[in-house]
Amino acid sequence: MAVALASVATTTRSILLRDTDQRIGSLLAQEAAEFAHFEEAGVDPETGRPFTDPARLLRVFLERQYADLDEELIGLVGHPDGGGAPAQIIQQREIPVARPLHEDAAARRRIFASPDSSGTLDRPSGAIRWAKVAVARYGGEPEAAFVVAFHPGREHDRADEVFRVLLAISGVALVMTIGIAWVVAGRILKPVRLVRAAAAQLTEQDLTRRIEVVGRDDVAALAETFNAMLDRLERAFAVQRQFVDDAGHELRTPITIVRGHLELMGDDPAEREETVRLVTDELDRMSRIVEDLLLLAKAERPDFVSPEPVQLAELTADVYVKARTLGERDWRLAEVADREAGLDPQRITQAMVQLAQNAVQHTACGQTIRIGSRADGERIELYVADSGPGVRPEDAELIFERFRRGTARRGVRGSGAGLGLSIVKAIAEGHGGRVRLRPTEGGGATFVLTLGETRP
Repeated sequence: MAVALASVATTTRSILLRDTDQRIGSLLAQEAAEFAHFEEAGVDPETGRPFTDPARLLRVFLERQYADLDEELIGLVGHPDGGGAPAQIIQQREIPVARPLHEDAAARRRIFASPDSSGTLDRPSGAIRWAKVAVARYGGEPEAAFVVAFHPGREHDRADEVFRVLLAISGVALVMTIGIAWVVAGRILKPVRLVRAAAAQLTEQDLTRRIEVVGRDDVAALAETFNAMLDRLERAFAVQRQFVDDAGHELRTPITIVRGHLELMGDDPAEREETVRLVTDELDRMSRIVEDLLLLAKAERPDFVSPEPVQLAELTADVYVKARTLGERDWRLAEVADREAGLDPQRITQAMVQLAQNAVQHTACGQTIRIGSRADGERIELYVADSGPGVRPEDAELIFERFRRGTARRGVRGSGAGLGLSIVKAIAEGHGGRVRLRPTEGGGATFVLTLGETRP
């Protein structure tokens, strides 16, 4: 802005100086034209006839003219032999310059001797713009000339004064603009500073800081994006901490069991064989726990599910065929939805088989387990219903948490580490749906995967 204001002031000065030079040039040309016309058509007031004496011509013309304050009208008459400075005829008035032309013989001589009709004479005391009209000769009469001179110093000083005023105004405007810009930029960039401060204060232990979003401009959008990034980081660290905590909690028991059996193992072959069997069983259980925890950790990634067009009837039938191998139960394919849906068939199959495995663990041989699917508009439901002991109302939400099992099912053999329903919940939420527990007619539990609707 300083460069722009300085450019405006400089350009304004240049325009003023150009206009001044044009006005001076017009004035010089006008005065010269008036004298030329007077010389051609004027008559001597004493004789009533055309002028024959150049000095008389110049004197009469100058008596009738009113010059501007910075303007000089001079008549110059040369000597007959051409030597010396020309004689001058002037108007008796004050010229407000350091050294008028009528006091500068050398300058008059240079103008009189110049072959040009106009020009600029540079002097230490100030430049002069001049125009000259040579007076016609009459026989042996001496040479003469009419000179109009203009001293542009005061006009240039006015342009310089305007330039200095503009510079002063520009300086004040620049200072005011800097102050306003400082305040406005500070308000605009405040969210950016908050982003920087929040980023500097973030630690692995504290990811709860957020930036207050004010307005709807690009900076507000930046703050929203930063907050969204913090949300993702917080979820990622939470998943990481939960994974470590869960792994440490669940793996501690089998590791203790393995270490205890190995420390107490004797030399008896039968005892060693039993110890190896128990250790292998515990290691297998540890492996399953780690795989389930890794699967739950992966559920936070955007590529956890890969939807594709799937025929629900075919998918339900495949789940039914696979589930029948889990145990000797009265398996029934209750109903199927005859439509196409965008699902990840492998994840949905994994969730349904997990629900079927859960139903097998909580039912006796020969009891009924029903598998089915149905569609209602955009909503899709896939379910597994058993005829077991059911789930207590106070455990309805508890059973979907990690390493938690309902109080009515804790003593069931082979119930696992309590990660199965958590995996089912993660798969349902990965599809934008949810898993719900419904009561079953005649007793038992019905687990329903509801897809295609928004969680309330």
